[in-house]
Amino acid sequence: MQELKNRVAIITGAGSGLGRELAKQCAAEGMKLVLADVDEKGLAETRAMLPDTESVSRKVDVSKRSELDALADLAYDTFGKAHLLFNNAGVAASGPVWSSTADEWEWVMGVNVMGVVHGIQAFVPRMLEQGEPAHVVSTASLAGLTSVPGSGVYCVSKHSVVTLSECLYHDLQIAKAEIGVSVLCPAFFKTGIADSERNRPQELSASNPEGKQFAEFVRAAIEAGKLSAEDIARVTLEGVKANRFYILPHKGARKSVELRMTDILEGRNPTSPLG
Repeated sequence: MQELKNRVAIITGAGSGLGRELAKQCAAEGMKLVLADVDEKGLAETRAMLPDTESVSRKVDVSKRSELDALADLAYDTFGKAHLLFNNAGVAASGPVWSSTADEWEWVMGVNVMGVVHGIQAFVPRMLEQGEPAHVVSTASLAGLTSVPGSGVYCVSKHSVVTLSECLYHDLQIAKAEIGVSVLCPAFFKTGIADSERNRPQELSASNPEGKQFAEFVRAAIEAGKLSAEDIARVTLEGVKANRFYILPHKGARKSVELRMTDILEGRNPTSPLG
């Protein structure tokens, strides 16, 4: 996957933030794009930024397997193949675990975990059949490698994405498939995930009553982030070309991962990554 020109990329969560930047950089590489998001207006805005790119788009709720199957049908009916899958759609919820709601668990796990499962199951079997080099990138977070206070629901979902990606890698190795796997684990950067409530289903609206102060901390940390969504997208494509599994754009983030691993190996109680 070092050569991306004329290959087909599928990007969920393409209507804003990192998904939009991935679309722009894939377009700059000469790729054909299949864009998905629950936000149709955002999707249209992303496509308008790519006037010279072959692309199609579809409104997709990644928590529903049938909608990912329909997206795969669209990709193969339009372009005949799929080479680079970005399972990128994601949402967030904040607050202590004891006051988290059933609605939050269903919403976050549905999008962040089952959305990735559905993407893999909709596309990877067809990628195996087409018998060409391909690659799957799933967006986790540094919260998938550490445990952040006030982010229990989100951390559980992102830890799941990390281990799901690791298992997918092992499975594809056993199958001797020409399909690479990467898991993207950024720390805070400027994106719209702090506003993911805007796309939350009304039927899953019950929020953590103690979540406000934690959500405000996350919003402030995102605004203070030194890397942009464009930076993260660039590092991600570099990782794909290098066939790198763990993509950690924030160099300082490795210290938090090392601290957690040391706690485990030395039998210490968990150390907060926030200090």
